[in-house]
Amino acid sequence: MPARTDRVDAIVSAPTPPAPALLARESLTLPNLISAARLAGVPVFLWLLLGPRADGWALALLALSGITDWADGVLARKLNQTSRLGALLDPAVDRLYILASLLGLTLRHIIPVWLAVVLILRDLVLATTLPALRRRGLTGLPVHYLGKAATFALLYAFPLLLLGSHHGRISSVAKPIAWAFTLWGAGLYLWAGGLYLLQFRRVLREPPVRARPA
Repeated sequence: MPARTDRVDAIVSAPTPPAPALLARESLTLPNLISAARLAGVPVFLWLLLGPRADGWALALLALSGITDWADGVLARKLNQTSRLGALLDPAVDRLYILASLLGLTLRHIIPVWLAVVLILRDLVLATTLPALRRRGLTGLPVHYLGKAATFALLYAFPLLLLGSHHGRISSVAKPIAWAFTLWGAGLYLWAGGLYLLQFRRVLREPPVRARPA
């Protein structure tokens, strides 16, 4: 019986851990510093939403985060500075901005509680698969393009929802566009989560991947 060849496309294997000095040098790159700055902006963004309710500054920070998210990916490729830390940090920061936006918009009564609960539960369910993956020598599963599209839609929806919560002509135009992005993004987010779980089930049927010796 021939060996299965589609396994490589379904998983990300855990490589041999690099030496600490090499790992530190690999992590101290311009793209990773940009991602770290984006991470530091998450609590500031949430404070702007819930503290002084400085929506203009919150929108500016969210827009800046989106621009720098694009920039760090471009720089990583241009400068050949892709790293394991960057591959983990970049999507994690996106998830934290989504979580902060859901929390802030829910507490501001801009979105219904059920929407925030559904999207947060999706991430919590997927998080429960990580221990099983690590026990099998894996660091994670590939990000599906539907997941990227969902994140893109939601990160566009949230600032538009915030803008649409105010009064005026611009807000009245932004609100229906915001809800279109929200519903499409939420649907794609759940769909991508379902595909991830199917990948996870397939991986569990495979023999464990062992780390290569140094």
